[in-house]
Amino acid sequence: MRYLGGKVARHVRWARTEGVRRLVEEDRLDPRERVGTAVAKARWRRRHAVAPGRARPVYVVGLQRSGTNMLTRGLDLAPQVEVRNENDRTVFHRYRLRPDEVLARTVAASRHQIVLVKPLCDSQRVADLLDHPDLPGGRAIWVFRDPDDRARSEVSKFGSSNLLALQAMAAGDLSGWQAQRLPESSIELVRSLDPATMTPDTAAVLFWVVRNRLWFDLGLDARDDCLLVGYDAFVSEPDRTLDAVCSFVGLPAGAAAGIGVERRDTHASRALDIDPRVRDLADRTWADLVAAADSQHPPSTSTGSAPAPSGTLGP
Repeated sequence: MRYLGGKVARHVRWARTEGVRRLVEEDRLDPRERVGTAVAKARWRRRHAVAPGRARPVYVVGLQRSGTNMLTRGLDLAPQVEVRNENDRTVFHRYRLRPDEVLARTVAASRHQIVLVKPLCDSQRVADLLDHPDLPGGRAIWVFRDPDDRARSEVSKFGSSNLLALQAMAAGDLSGWQAQRLPESSIELVRSLDPATMTPDTAAVLFWVVRNRLWFDLGLDARDDCLLVGYDAFVSEPDRTLDAVCSFVGLPAGAAAGIGVERRDTHASRALDIDPRVRDLADRTWADLVAAADSQHPPSTSTGSAPAPSGTLGP
């Protein structure tokens, strides 16, 4: 009951601060959109259904409030794709993946070419999922967003959630998904910056740093089955970016064309007062992510920011 109450409270706050239209879009509450998508997929299955056991998974991962919903909606336009979002009760329980065998059965039973799964709270396990012996070889797409824009959106919707997670880490509680697979250097970094004295905005940016550094910490940057996608590239050139993503996951160009994409700038007027030490870490991590993304994409789909040398994590 407490979980349900918290979820309702977040939706009410989100509707008040961002408007009901954003809430409807965020959770795909418009039945016209959902019915249209379902009809197109049913038509595709009648004509082109793959045999059970032939679908392969694609994981959309990264950090909450980074544009993963937008990318998922775009790929959901492709009739070849079956989407299993975080609110899917078959695969998820309270935003966490159910046991791996549940996911394996779901993928094996699909009649679509691709089963798109968005396990944001299990992003730290994406390498395990890609290498799982009972799951066919899949692909992973890690989405990242400007740290300030993401912090504004995070605090607007989830309040002090990131701050509380960092405070738990600093106190030695590493049981939450937020701390899982973080290297000891990242945990020590959090402790050294004393989350007890942080503002929610600074905490949201620091959380952005340690979670997005997992792209490098987990060795995903060295894998050819993982793709790094910047939110800014997506909103600047949505069709081109979606075509690049489609090519990566094995869909034809234009399979996901037609999504309406607009930059989320409703929080832009709120200035952020970020601890300078955290600001420096965020700047360096952003530069590393941009450089990594640009190395995978042609310049026309880059984030458009100049890369900077990588630095070690430290206050």
